[in-house]
Amino acid sequence: MRHFLTLKDFTKEEILEIVDIGLEIKRNLKKKIYKKELENQTLAMIFEKSSTRTRVSFETGMFQLGGHALFLSNRDIHLGRGEPIKDTARVISSMCDMVMIRTFEQSMIEEFARYSKVPVINGLTDSYHPVQLLADYMTLVEYEAHENIVCAYIGDGNNMTHSWMILAAKLGFELRIATPKGYEVDEAILQEVLLLAKESGATIKTMNDPNEAAKGANVITTDTWTSMGQEEEKEQRIKTFKGYIVDEKLMLLAAQEAKFLHCLPAYRGLEVSEGVLERHSEIVFNEAQNRLHAQKGLMVWLDRKRGA
Repeated sequence: MRHFLTLKDFTKEEILEIVDIGLEIKRNLKKKIYKKELENQTLAMIFEKSSTRTRVSFETGMFQLGGHALFLSNRDIHLGRGEPIKDTARVISSMCDMVMIRTFEQSMIEEFARYSKVPVINGLTDSYHPVQLLADYMTLVEYEAHENIVCAYIGDGNNMTHSWMILAAKLGFELRIATPKGYEVDEAILQEVLLLAKESGATIKTMNDPNEAAKGANVITTDTWTSMGQEEEKEQRIKTFKGYIVDEKLMLLAAQEAKFLHCLPAYRGLEVSEGVLERHSEIVFNEAQNRLHAQKGLMVWLDRKRGA
């Protein structure tokens, strides 16, 4: 049995295999072919952080695969009222076939997985967002932009940045990260990822100049400057991140056919300009839709590994 807590736990071949399964499922869906690979199975979805894309994609995905998804907020279960994580894990995993958790602390999901009898999926923590990176890479494959990637990440050194670092280290491409001073990536995670990068030949660079990062890049990506739980910092962050907007001027520094990605929700006029988002809206909203297909690929892969 395998869990999906970060991309660090997966080989390049396994990541590509999950993405391939998701792409096959997507192709079949367009042909109205529904393979009930998870028929009669139940996915417990625990949300300590709310979400549009995560809930809709997992719930819809489980339905399309023949199963059922349960939405559980921390107001609905005893986990939010003092029950130990290990007890909740033992109970839920004795009744359900898979668990997805979207929460704050990475340590919470790791403890849950230790006591779970079924696969646990990280739907997002403050440290990592690995399911989003499956969708992002799937999108690049679809647009034939997955070879010789030179990616520039512009913005906050957050869970998305950490996950891009791990994907780059696993797949062996170049990643340039431009953040304001004081908002860099977690140093411990960076050092761990740099060790992984040595094995794959990946190049991971951190800097404070967004123009330097964007120069010649063929993939440009960003994220909101103020993540959930940081609302009190919003005004200060807007001031600090001025100059880190992905706008037309910055995109001119990138390669001519550069792809722009955004995990959404996007705040136009802050991390991305209206013009850039609308010009690249096809790929960005396909990227959002690919959360559905990538996660179906992941759930099928995890189920197959459990039965192997």
